[in-house]
Amino acid sequence: MINRRALMTVLGLIAGLASFLPMNGAKAQDSVSIMELGVAGPLGDMPLGPEDAKVTIYEYSSFTCSHCADFHNKTYPELKKLYVDTGKVRYIRREIGFDQLAIGASVLARCSDKSKFHAVSDLLFKMQDKWAFTATPADNLRAIMRQTGMSDEQFDACLKNKDIIDGIQSVVNRAKTVLKIEATPTFFINGKRVVGAYPLEEFKKQIDEALAAAK
Repeated sequence: MINRRALMTVLGLIAGLASFLPMNGAKAQDSVSIMELGVAGPLGDMPLGPEDAKVTIYEYSSFTCSHCADFHNKTYPELKKLYVDTGKVRYIRREIGFDQLAIGASVLARCSDKSKFHAVSDLLFKMQDKWAFTATPADNLRAIMRQTGMSDEQFDACLKNKDIIDGIQSVVNRAKTVLKIEATPTFFINGKRVVGAYPLEEFKKQIDEALAAAK
């Protein structure tokens, strides 16, 4: 089994993912073209909502970002109910991170059965304080992943899966260099950049404006 020290050693292989640094003076644009946003990473996207929805939201977030967890636990469920489940919005979350532990959690979510990806992601955000900010994150993550049906052997193998690690690294690198993302969570609503975990009413305003403009 991988203990905390071994986990950090494995994640050290992907240390380049952990450095979300200022863009050396590069200015992020208020909007990004749909074409640029449509480029998925090597692992592909895990979208929710119809492909022909009038509004597409891209979310870039980290599993160890407390603001991201706050959004997912408090705002996202109602947003999904109002817009995604009704077919008005196509929602795509892409995993990035400020630290190695966040990337490790992303790798674990991607290792899960595809049908469980969103449920596992929701669980990792819901239980963030049980693993991300503890003295034994590896042990706690292992216990959480057991709840999803992942065995200890699968857990250990997952954190060594170079294809998944490299796939996530590709998304992180592109987020930094092409999309100029400097903070999480960052959203793009039909290309318009929205940075921060705003309350539901603010998201509703932004989405409703995008829906109106798309008619």
